[in-house]
Amino acid sequence: MDYIYPLTLTLHSFWRWVVLFLLVLSLIRFWYKRTAQLTFTPTDRLLKKAAVIAFYIQTIFGLVLYVLSPITHYFLQHFHTAVHLRQIRFFGMEHSSMMVIAAILLTVGSMKSKNADTDDRRFKILLIWFGIGLLIVLSSIPWAFSPLTSRPNFRSF
Repeated sequence: MDYIYPLTLTLHSFWRWVVLFLLVLSLIRFWYKRTAQLTFTPTDRLLKKAAVIAFYIQTIFGLVLYVLSPITHYFLQHFHTAVHLRQIRFFGMEHSSMMVIAAILLTVGSMKSKNADTDDRRFKILLIWFGIGLLIVLSSIPWAFSPLTSRPNFRSF
């Protein structure tokens, strides 16, 4: 059972690139199709669903990590001390909270776009909700270049 945490951590680290790729690709496509005044196609619907589902898979990896991580165990057991430690607080509270908010934004945007009366409005809704979600995700990833919560961009198995 000792292999589950490092395996999940590696999968979570890898899968972020899939999520980022799908979110960026969908935003570029939705922006292009809106500016060119093109119609919303089944391919657009598939891309929207793929981005949201990929994010949900990432969220599941994250929840498993939250339960297994020694960092979050320390955070929960020593909350009053850990809340003042930047990296511990980031993984114990900030990262997970912001990613849940991003998941909610992606879900709401996806659902609201279904009820749009025009394709232009549908693209606009997706651009706003997915765009805000992507900004939250980008600001909450522990990038290798971050001086506050540095983690490697790629982990090996």
